[in-house]
Amino acid sequence: MSGQRLKDRVALITGASRGIGRAVALAFAREGAHVIAVARNRGDLEELDDEINDAGGAVTLLRLDITNGDKVDALGPTVLDRFGRLDIFVGNAGILGPLSPLPHVSERDWHQVLDINLTANWRLLRTLDPLLKQSDAGRVVLVSSGAAHRCRAYWGPYSVSKAALEALARTYAHEVENTPVRINLVNPGPVATAMRAKAMPGEDPETLPQPEDLAEIFIQLALPDCDRNGEVVDYKA
Repeated sequence: MSGQRLKDRVALITGASRGIGRAVALAFAREGAHVIAVARNRGDLEELDDEINDAGGAVTLLRLDITNGDKVDALGPTVLDRFGRLDIFVGNAGILGPLSPLPHVSERDWHQVLDINLTANWRLLRTLDPLLKQSDAGRVVLVSSGAAHRCRAYWGPYSVSKAALEALARTYAHEVENTPVRINLVNPGPVATAMRAKAMPGEDPETLPQPEDLAEIFIQLALPDCDRNGEVVDYKA
């Protein structure tokens, strides 16, 4: 595989089986990283495994529901036993949730969006923090959205979850500023993903940037010499 800007780095990516997460996993592998690909769908993970291995890359598959707190808490010790450290964590997994007036949102749906988009990333940071600090340059990249600030009608749970995710990242950025760890967020904007199709069903996906178009931003934020911290980086086609 070409590139090798991430040669021998260990990178854990959630939501790695499709969309932006899959594109980032492939790009990181091309750049020499050993990718720990986390997702729920075994079939999609196996397809990713085939593509990375066929191209000469290195990948470890981890089928995991990130709302399962006990299993997420065990992830840090598991990665430590296998790799001894973690250099990169990309928190990409997320859901749109209901597009509905706030009074009509069910408690179940509210909790599901917050559990996946926010709480899971907090738990992942908590369990992976010691490993990232053992790296010479631990890098965290989370995925935000313009919805964190636009707060349009009917997008309540999703907007709230992404606004809170940005607060989580900025808080952690201050806490790690005297360590080798740096954390930033990417705002992808409109991208041709399944989530975007659900939100905007009448939109032609061919008119949108593709997930692989965003991969370079994630690479840049994952590099050991990246000194940005606590920033939201907007993708601009």
